[in-house]
Amino acid sequence: MSAGPAGAGDSGISRHEATRGEVYDAGMAVRRAVLGDSHVDRANAAKDEFTGEFQDLITQYAWGTIWTRPGLDRRMRSAITITAMIAHGHHEELAMHVRAGLRNGLSREELKEILLQSAVYCGVPAANTAFKIAQQVFRDLDADSRSSL
Repeated sequence: MSAGPAGAGDSGISRHEATRGEVYDAGMAVRRAVLGDSHVDRANAAKDEFTGEFQDLITQYAWGTIWTRPGLDRRMRSAITITAMIAHGHHEELAMHVRAGLRNGLSREELKEILLQSAVYCGVPAANTAFKIAQQVFRDLDADSRSSL
């Protein structure tokens, strides 16, 4: 795989040579790095006969095929994903990806700028909701860090 920005395409598997299992495994590694083990463990524990294939699809294609591509680092992918969540009103996913953006190295200031930018292109009401969601994520993270002291 060609070299790209840090955090991009770092699975070490050539796209043309990877087996489906290798793509899935690379996707699971990225999914865990971006969303955190506890989130992925909860998602996997909730899998059943009805949802299992969907979770596998997410891991293989979203995380194993797209998030492992060279060319964009994880910070940029997070910024794009956050904007898409705002544009489509996916509030639960937005909260998860705000946390992921922080894990991927976006600062709170950069997240604020992403939300301000989204007000112009996604609409002020969508951005207003996004600010409220991000604000709650920050409160939760701050409370968690205070309680772990």
